[in-house]
Amino acid sequence: MQRPTGTIDGERTGDNPAAGCPVAGHGGAASATAEAPAPDVGAKAPGTYVPPCPMRPTAPPPVWKLIGLARRNFLSVWPSSAFAKPWLRVAVLRKQIFVCNSPDLVQEAFVRKHDTFERKSAQMRHALEPLLGDGLFISDGETWRRRRQIVGPIIHASKVRDFFPVMAETIAERRAAWEAAGPDAPVDMLQEMAHLTAEIICRTIFGRQLGRDYAAEVVNSFTDYQRHIDQIDLISLLGLPDWLPRRRGRAIRQAVARIDRVLDEIITSYEARRRDGETSVIGGLLDARDEDGKPLSREAIRNEAAVIFMAGHETTANTLAWTWFLLSQAPWARAALKDELDTVLAGRMPTYDDVARLPYTRAVIEETLRLYPPVPILAREALADETVGGVATPKGSLVMVVPWLLHRNPELWPRADHFEPERFLGATRGGQSKFGYVPFAIGPRICAGLAFGLTESILSLAILAQGFEARLEPGTDVQPVCRLTLRPGETLPMRLQSRAPSA
Repeated sequence: MQRPTGTIDGERTGDNPAAGCPVAGHGGAASATAEAPAPDVGAKAPGTYVPPCPMRPTAPPPVWKLIGLARRNFLSVWPSSAFAKPWLRVAVLRKQIFVCNSPDLVQEAFVRKHDTFERKSAQMRHALEPLLGDGLFISDGETWRRRRQIVGPIIHASKVRDFFPVMAETIAERRAAWEAAGPDAPVDMLQEMAHLTAEIICRTIFGRQLGRDYAAEVVNSFTDYQRHIDQIDLISLLGLPDWLPRRRGRAIRQAVARIDRVLDEIITSYEARRRDGETSVIGGLLDARDEDGKPLSREAIRNEAAVIFMAGHETTANTLAWTWFLLSQAPWARAALKDELDTVLAGRMPTYDDVARLPYTRAVIEETLRLYPPVPILAREALADETVGGVATPKGSLVMVVPWLLHRNPELWPRADHFEPERFLGATRGGQSKFGYVPFAIGPRICAGLAFGLTESILSLAILAQGFEARLEPGTDVQPVCRLTLRPGETLPMRLQSRAPSA
């Protein structure tokens, strides 16, 4: 039997040898299993360090292999030629997929034609519906519009100042724990940042005390859920009806039940012990009214709390973990960050206004988001026949913006695979329009918590890096892996090294 094939840009796929990205593995030889250099080895100047990325096929793999790669790691499916093309067309089984890889096409699809492409992909909707219900992240149409009007103001940029004290307090506690661990303490930086951001988002959503009480259980339940959900929705790829039920394994059902139970307990506890004066998301959701003056139902409050936790926990944790890794391999960036923190903060805790006075700290975070966008694939389903870039996109097809491709497009970004925070300094902000840099999505469905997440990341790095550097354990091979979010593998073993401020 002949093996099935797919098409990309009208070319048949086949079995072609793989070509590595400029540096595969951990900044060394082009091998996915290359051993990492010693922790103190790194690029000495800007423009000299290319961090790891998956091997890039020289040509698209056959569709049977494409699906297998996507199940394991979405990043592995893109051939070398895809990064520089403004537009790609992919056929996978009975599904047509169109990829926008230029600022103009991103703006056309996700902004000007938002009404046609507002619906999330079937894979995303069905993967998250058991957990999020009709939550803002996966709803569309009138439900999405009404819910966005309610939830958006609660986590709007104007509210970040109110949440700032909780952020700073939680990060300071993590720094104190590092200090108590002693010199050269080993840590799993991915887990450290996951626990930190979970604690921040829990205290922000549920209030200080309830956040402390329930953070670990919520984190563990979300982790179990993401571990077991499927990355490919074969029903939609085969062109079958969207209403067909998807199989839910026992592990998924158990994780959902745990999360629902915990969120219900938290909401009940908050109602019973609500205190005046503390800003929390749950309080905002309980007080919110829709345009008809009606409060949110208990189920809607639970769904939106789950959305905010999911969107605000793992994505920021991954960004911070990647940041520590990149800094460990870039001595010039560590030195520049150290100089800025010592000059601006001089050893004190940052205030809200200090965040704007830390341009290099922000640039490190923004460059990390460029290279390792937390959600590297943004997929939408066409609700009607449409065109993008003059190409017909039939109803039911997928239109994607893939930050993993867009942020590494060599036509848009000089030295696209290099780690260069300096590109985000000054007025040019990376030299891109907002449609060429989309780590938080773009258009009406842009992340409502953008300002919160960016501030949290900058503040976390500022407080922790004042007292510590982190060095990668020798022999560690760091590889980006994408399921729902983009992570540096399952663990990130590092050692903490305390540092003294500059004289």
